[in-house]
Amino acid sequence: MDDRVRLQHMLEAARDAREYVTNRTRQDLETDSMLLRALTHAVQQIGEAAANVTDAGRTRVPGLPWGQIVAMRHILVHVYWGVDTDRLWATVTDDMPILISALEAACATWPMPEPPKD
Repeated sequence: MDDRVRLQHMLEAARDAREYVTNRTRQDLETDSMLLRALTHAVQQIGEAAANVTDAGRTRVPGLPWGQIVAMRHILVHVYWGVDTDRLWATVTDDMPILISALEAACATWPMPEPPKD
């Protein structure tokens, strides 16, 4: 899988996360375990894809906090019982729109890889 595909995966998961919080409140995160799990999984997917983007690929999306994105994935996976729900909510509601814009811009100027030849 190449970097362009990984960025697309990040973008899809970020869009999903934003959709999950549409018409929802911060309090919903405390009372709806499905919402908590959905947001957690989406952010984990973003972090997993980000962890595998090469340095060259990262330079195509400057300004993203790559280390923080990957670190949040590690926390969600390895410290799952101690998830900071305030931070998770802020990430999805405040940071995700910025991430989406940056990824959309990068993907718009980065051609899709050629399909494998038979």
